[in-house]
Amino acid sequence: MNRPIFIVGFMGSGKTTLGKKIAAAMGRTFIDLDHEIVAHIGMSIPEYFKAFGESNFRELEREFLRKQKGNNAIISTGGGTPCFFDNMQWITQNGLALYLEHSPKSLWSRLSQSDVNKRPVLKGLNGEELLTFIETKLEDRAPFYNQSQLKVDQMHTSIEQIVQLINNYKTDSV
Repeated sequence: MNRPIFIVGFMGSGKTTLGKKIAAAMGRTFIDLDHEIVAHIGMSIPEYFKAFGESNFRELEREFLRKQKGNNAIISTGGGTPCFFDNMQWITQNGLALYLEHSPKSLWSRLSQSDVNKRPVLKGLNGEELLTFIETKLEDRAPFYNQSQLKVDQMHTSIEQIVQLINNYKTDSV
């Protein structure tokens, strides 16, 4: 398959970490869409949100997503990328979408251990507020994430198993 593999899922689900490992295992280039955008705009995403607003960021994100057409890379998307415009439809038409599934509690645990202030939509949230936000936002985003051709329980699926799923999908879909 000479198409990109897009890794989608909620913030903190491991898209970047797993994406790098999958890319290494498959001999592909790894691209983190958020890092590409940050390099281009010369500021952090929270700074961009503050200066220009979320809607301008989402436009920029869509533009960078579309630049990946025909790229043979493993691409980590932002948590919200599939949920705006027709991005998820575009992803599934132009590549393979791999959804890293997590329960709200799992995401809460992972995000509680990170600097939530680096994530604009989480700023100032912790404890029960953070869990409630994750539950609500995950419910809103699930219809988009669930359009992925492949879904894996990220906590219980090894890199080898994920690569096998991708390779089997390529074989089955040809």
